[in-house]
Amino acid sequence: MTSKNTLDKAAEAQLVSRAKAGHADAVRTLIDSHKDRLFAFIWRMVRNHHDAEEICQDAFLKAMGSLQTFSTEYRFSTWLFTIGYRICLNRMRRRKLFAGDVDVTNMTELATGDEDTLQSEETTRFRTCVWDAVDKLSPPQRATVLLFYRHDLGCNEIARILEIPVATVKSHLHRARQRLREILSVMSDQDLEHFRNMSGTAG
Repeated sequence: MTSKNTLDKAAEAQLVSRAKAGHADAVRTLIDSHKDRLFAFIWRMVRNHHDAEEICQDAFLKAMGSLQTFSTEYRFSTWLFTIGYRICLNRMRRRKLFAGDVDVTNMTELATGDEDTLQSEETTRFRTCVWDAVDKLSPPQRATVLLFYRHDLGCNEIARILEIPVATVKSHLHRARQRLREILSVMSDQDLEHFRNMSGTAG
């Protein structure tokens, strides 16, 4: 699923105001503008289509039910992702799906590579190995990676979504590169050079 969310903060705030006033079309627009991005994030966390759909539905229901308490000082998308993340963690705790205490890397090209690039068997295999490595991270660390590299969010916004200090976000991103290099150390030197070429520096 791909996201077509093009709403800026002002447009979001206007929609939220109209939704608070009871305009059903504004509620639908808010949902339609964020559902694909939220689903993609939640699915990567739980790796189950049915669970991801349920969590997203619960997140929207809770968000819309609490809309009167939302402050337009913040992005609606940030607030929604925070709600979704909390529900996701609660679901994962109940099912004991925690993967361990580890961390992150640079995924921009892996997450958004064009179709021509992905036709390469080598690149596809490498992409699969990296995402398999990401799946071994703890939920908070995995969420940090996804929000930073797949959803292009900055450290400040990630900190608000995950409700952790900005310094912790940066620590996750820094330690993740080291951890993923360890996980991928069984790959060939050529594959690791490919990985190094794609790795950036978290800001």
